Amino acid sequence: MQLLVYRLVYPLIWCISKLPWKLFYLFSDFVYILTYYIVGYRRKTVTSNLVLAFPDKSPKEIARIRKAFYKHMCDMFLEMVKSLSITEEELKERFKLTNIAFLRALEAQNKSALVMYAHYASYEWSNSIDLISSFACVGIYKKIANPHFDALLQRIRARFGSPLIESKNVIRKIIKDRQAGKLHFYGMISDQTPKMQNASYWRPFMGVTVPMFLGTQILSKKLDLPVYYMKVTKKKRGFYEAEFVPITTHPKNCGTYEIVDTYTRLLEEQIYEQPEYYLWTHKRWKFKDFPKPSDAVIKE
Repeated sequence: MQLLVYRLVYPLIWCISKLPWKLFYLFSDFVYILTYYIVGYRRKTVTSNLVLAFPDKSPKEIARIRKAFYKHMCDMFLEMVKSLSITEEELKERFKLTNIAFLRALEAQNKSALVMYAHYASYEWSNSIDLISSFACVGIYKKIANPHFDALLQRIRARFGSPLIESKNVIRKIIKDRQAGKLHFYGMISDQTPKMQNASYWRPFMGVTVPMFLGTQILSKKLDLPVYYMKVTKKKRGFYEAEFVPITTHPKNCGTYEIVDTYTRLLEEQIYEQPEYYLWTHKRWKFKDFPKPSDAVIKE
């Protein structure tokens, strides 16, 4: 059944990826109308999340942000599809790194790093960095249930040299790469919600106390890897700019939760500035009313 679904869907995905850019975004407009007005995909979740994060905004303002978000979301997910056939020249033109000099300084240090991403703007095209540097961007992810789509995802990311590794294998991979002298950026989506049994640290995010994902912080301290935040901004439709923002170059000298606190602050700044580019369908606040574990650390 999984193979059948893949064989039925893949030709459509491929055809969409080959559309000229103008037609591609016209198709995205159609998907937006279908998703927002007809299907109403997760509209209640999006609305409740926006009201929770912006209690002072009027219903009119919430509605404006919600519509702008759905338009962006449709673009973003279709741009992932476009990765199937996008050329190197198009990728470098549409996803640019603004502080290349900083990247060159990192290369000179001959040391790999952890990069904290978020469900903000777009991170899918960040593998354009592979085309301009000696670093390979390794994505840390959770395996997709359908093995055929999982293989497709890995093939897309590997087109420009960006492999994917499962989170359970990340420590082994980093140690192996270090022994081989390979330079990598290990990218982790760090605004995820941990499982309740792993919810050991709670702090405010957009004004609401929630459990924090500590994977990157634990890895950085354990393996003594510098940590950066990839600040991605959407300049206009289909065009993004990214900047490496240092969080720490000496993780073992950081306070217990300093890395995740700094990351959260940087992400919040972006969301408050342009809220329509955050993934509001993401159930980031689903544990807000759950009782905290007795041994949890809670930052007010």
